[in-house]
Amino acid sequence: MRQRLLVIAMLLASACGGGGGSSSTPSTPSPTPTIPISAACGALGSTVSSSTAIVNGSECSVANSSVVLLNMKDRDGLQAGSCTGTVIAPRAILTAAHCLPSTTATIRVFLGVGPELDALSFTPHPSYGSGTSFDVGIVLMRDDIPRTAVPLLLSRDARVGETAVLTGWGKDAAGITSTLRAGVATITGVSSLTLQTAFTSNFSSVCQGDSGGPILVQEGGAWAIAGVISANSTLACSFGDNFYANVRNSSISGFILDRVPDAARR
Repeated sequence: MRQRLLVIAMLLASACGGGGGSSSTPSTPSPTPTIPISAACGALGSTVSSSTAIVNGSECSVANSSVVLLNMKDRDGLQAGSCTGTVIAPRAILTAAHCLPSTTATIRVFLGVGPELDALSFTPHPSYGSGTSFDVGIVLMRDDIPRTAVPLLLSRDARVGETAVLTGWGKDAAGITSTLRAGVATITGVSSLTLQTAFTSNFSSVCQGDSGGPILVQEGGAWAIAGVISANSTLACSFGDNFYANVRNSSISGFILDRVPDAARR
């Protein structure tokens, strides 16, 4: 059973999701990532503190980060949950579809500093139902976001055994939320719809509130978004498998580019 990573009403509350398509046969992760966890924030162009985070990750500076916090509000203006998103164009943020339920009336975007920004609109993938299949959504803003867009990885598939950076505003091992963190993992499975990683003592894991954040891989000397954080296989974040919507899927990339034709890409 895959567990959703949306933080509901600022409490740990997960909804179960279904399967997301068959994965390629997982390989055993190499004992050591090709970059250390302490360097994970470098994928965001950020500095790093000494605190442990994401789950087995590092706390990152928010001064120039393109990974943002999304606060969902219901029709009464009350907090209905929080997720992570990534700036992919001057006025567009990529997140998970399950972060955009019909009960959400408004979304406020927090860059880590300054006031929250009101979203203009938000749209989940039309084929999303439950599980990890097509678990992507787009948040559009009225004005340019003062952050550099992160490119989508559309020129090639992610690879099993490839080192990736995970980043989000979710819980760390101590259950602390609303802090930007990054960690590293090895991709253990790739299918047309999903990517997969596994938590070990040498690797990081995603947790509640990280939903919608990016899994980043290197391409052409830059970090690019290979997938969107969707779910994990257990309620606990300190073990199990993590699942991500694969942005290179033609339906997913088509949905994104139809709404964000100026999205950065590699």
